[in-house]
Amino acid sequence: MVEVIVTWLAAIATLGIYSILYKENPIYRFFEHLFIGLGLGWTIFEVWKDILQPKWWTPMVVEGKWYWIFAFVIGSLYYFIFSPRFAWMARLVISTLMGLSAGLVFKVTAAIYIPQIEASFRPITFVPSIARGLNNLLSTIILLCVILYFLFTISHEKQPLAGASKLGRWFIMLGLGAMFGSTVMARLSLFIDRLTFLLHDWLKVIKF
Repeated sequence: MVEVIVTWLAAIATLGIYSILYKENPIYRFFEHLFIGLGLGWTIFEVWKDILQPKWWTPMVVEGKWYWIFAFVIGSLYYFIFSPRFAWMARLVISTLMGLSAGLVFKVTAAIYIPQIEASFRPITFVPSIARGLNNLLSTIILLCVILYFLFTISHEKQPLAGASKLGRWFIMLGLGAMFGSTVMARLSLFIDRLTFLLHDWLKVIKF
């Protein structure tokens, strides 16, 4: 019985969200606000369950690590942003945490992209097969053309730089087109999943 109620509620919510395809309406707004509220509530619960409780509350209260109270005090300084007189306290905390975040992001970015840049320089000769050599040669040509397109310090008006730069722009457009196609396919997969739910799980007009 509970499963049937959950299925009906999910179907009504799905149809309510898809009602935007007709026009803006109160039903869509209701389910939009409901979705955002549920998402926010779920996020707060996950933050408490996975981060705050095991890494802050339990060490401070259960394990006696009292100094974790300073994390609460420092975090509370954020709210001084609403006081013109004491807003400097919030700016102090925000600037400190932004500096720490920037350092961590740079570390993660370097760990991800430096190996990719290193892997971009592939050998053309002394490869196991001719196909591998042609593949590496094509990859090198695309890399050089794309880099040339972004080199604005040299003129692209004369050949062969003009042709290579134009070719680099086409390679960029092909790459962005492939990324857009992947995004469209992901959205269509979500739509097909919802359609399958409505026709199979709710209306039961199709069977697998």
